[in-house]
Amino acid sequence: MIIKTFPPSMADEVKDLVLGVLKEHGFEYDPTKDFDLDDIDVQYLQSGGNFYVGLVDGMMIGTSAVRRIDDKKCEIKRIYVKKEFRGRGFGRDLFLKALGFARQNYSIAVLKTDAKLTDAITLYLKNGFSVVKEEDGIVYFEISLLM
Repeated sequence: MIIKTFPPSMADEVKDLVLGVLKEHGFEYDPTKDFDLDDIDVQYLQSGGNFYVGLVDGMMIGTSAVRRIDDKKCEIKRIYVKKEFRGRGFGRDLFLKALGFARQNYSIAVLKTDAKLTDAITLYLKNGFSVVKEEDGIVYFEISLLM
């Protein structure tokens, strides 16, 4: 897999991939939560974050992102992999790419995931994140990126 920064030409494809994965888990597009997908360039790249796409043989198979919260804190999010490509480490690689960006640019990173996604939870814990709260089936994590 090749991981590269989001190219604006893939905006529709990114949105379709993310919303497709969400739909698998019973979620529909929510304008209050998913508005960032309508302008990835502004919401991530121009705001101090980054958005990555994972490509296999030129086809986009996954995403990950870092969203700036403030000068010190960011959120790692949008870690999605197409169903037929899961279980091969692509999600881990996309997550680590986002974490690397966070480490270079911020002192704290947060993220959240559904409590049912045990593989994701294990990955976050193995990479130094701590659970800060669990609420309504969502697990919230945080890590200090200061060495």
